[in-house]
Amino acid sequence: MSLTKEQLQKQILASQRKQRADFILRNAQVADVFSLRWIRADIVITNGVIVAVDEHGLFEATQEEDATGQFVIPGLIDGHIHIESSLVTPSEFSRVMLPHGVTAVITDPHEIANVAGAEGIQFMIDDAASCEMDIFVMLPSSVPATPFEHAGAVLRASDLQPFLANVSVLGLAEVMDFPSVLNAESEIIDKLLMAREANVMIDGHCAGLNSDQIRGYRAASIHTDHECVTAEEALDRVSQGMHVLIREGSAAKNLRALLPAVTPQNARRFLFCTDDKHLDELLEEGSIDYAIRLAIQEGMDPLQAIQLATINAAECYRLDNRGAIAPGFVADLVLIDDIASFRAQSVWKNGVKVAENGQMLSLRDEKSPPSSRITKTVHLPELTVDDFAIPFTNEGLAHVMEIIPNQLMTYKKVLQVPVESGLFKQDSQQDLLKLAVIERHHGLGTIGLGIVNGFGLRRGAVATTVAHDSHNVIVLGVSDEDMLIAAEELQRMQGGFVIVNEGKVLASLALPIAGLMTDRPAVETTANLHKLHNALHELHPDLDFHLFLTLSFLSLPVIPELKLTDTGLFDVNEFRHISIQAD
Repeated sequence: MSLTKEQLQKQILASQRKQRADFILRNAQVADVFSLRWIRADIVITNGVIVAVDEHGLFEATQEEDATGQFVIPGLIDGHIHIESSLVTPSEFSRVMLPHGVTAVITDPHEIANVAGAEGIQFMIDDAASCEMDIFVMLPSSVPATPFEHAGAVLRASDLQPFLANVSVLGLAEVMDFPSVLNAESEIIDKLLMAREANVMIDGHCAGLNSDQIRGYRAASIHTDHECVTAEEALDRVSQGMHVLIREGSAAKNLRALLPAVTPQNARRFLFCTDDKHLDELLEEGSIDYAIRLAIQEGMDPLQAIQLATINAAECYRLDNRGAIAPGFVADLVLIDDIASFRAQSVWKNGVKVAENGQMLSLRDEKSPPSSRITKTVHLPELTVDDFAIPFTNEGLAHVMEIIPNQLMTYKKVLQVPVESGLFKQDSQQDLLKLAVIERHHGLGTIGLGIVNGFGLRRGAVATTVAHDSHNVIVLGVSDEDMLIAAEELQRMQGGFVIVNEGKVLASLALPIAGLMTDRPAVETTANLHKLHNALHELHPDLDFHLFLTLSFLSLPVIPELKLTDTGLFDVNEFRHISIQAD
């Protein structure tokens, strides 16, 4: 927050009771996140900044409100999220999350950057600028994520450099191309040096890396990791000086596994994040407030959980005036009536009440539509059923991707699969389905094919343009004919989600902004998501995991073990393409 001379004078004078404050929230049980204690006090605010935490009722203000002894905590901070995964724009995301007490997020717009490059990043920054929430940006470091796929753009250090002048930009986002880092390759070194010279943060992405490899990341001045899946991994990162972001999203749910790593001695090195979470779950559960509830249920002291969600996140990302209720901090406040259930009753942003009882107090602004370079991004080749054929010259011994429901990792399996007339034949009884990734940015015509186990579809096909990180079209199906129809429908819609059975579209959700986001209100979008989920149950009556989000990570070739890109089946452990046929 920039201040004029007069505003700074006003804050100082108000702190000394030489003039009235703007607002006082009286009789609050205030969370002291520095000392982990509750203080009965009045919170005194001027210019949207806390100027006193008054335990003796000495201050006066132009406006007052009584907290009636309820708990008041700092605004919550999500340490790492891809807003595009919520399926709505930053401005709509802000309206979804503020009623949950999330007043700031650190976002990495690498989803839209992989589709639309620098113009996509600028769209996110511009749309976020008018939000009541603070949306800070980490610049995408890996566009594309690897050289083994085709994304919509390539971003080099020179493309990212101009964004560092924007006050909302905090640093370089998750560095996920670990071979390039550990081999000190020129292009990633340019980006790391750019961030170092600007004295900004650098986020890591250390999925599956061992302790020696983490040492290489630390030598590169990479500060964080949100990819830990075990307490042992988390402790190794902390011991090497990293901050660990405990992730609880839609697909990756790591909080329970990581909490045992958090102790009173090392807790200040941990914070919460969501990474990727779908809109329906954000509306129903929240994000960082949900992580706090879950941590408390798992036995963490409530003040400790609040500390992770506030001051730890702020200090990690050098947000020096956020994350605490203390003089000099931005007046982002959340009133909670019951700590165990942990539901935000009222939310103040910069000292102004913006949400109450789960609802925003301001009206939704209508936005001008983005340019066609953002909304016309699906360019598929002319497809036929033959494009989905997987030939075999052996008797069907295959490399098969086995999913882990609600996780980003997969297993690499070697299985005997059905083959008819020299072609793989899907078998829903054995849960052996076909997977296709189709390049959609430049009309290159590249199609990667693979075999996947674990989804449990009985019939039909599903398809989406939300396919991390290059966001090509990904299609899963029991029927090649239905896979073809699903891909063609995505072309017509210019991106989104599609469910097809027996030649008919059962449900769809259009995401015309880069094939990733809708410009429609959250409530309307959620209703369409529910229709998608209902249609999925027609294809999979026993579905008990987030199918689309799990599907969306099967094309991400930086998370073990086996993934599929538009250029073919990719062994992440060996970091090379492999044949579908196994020896």
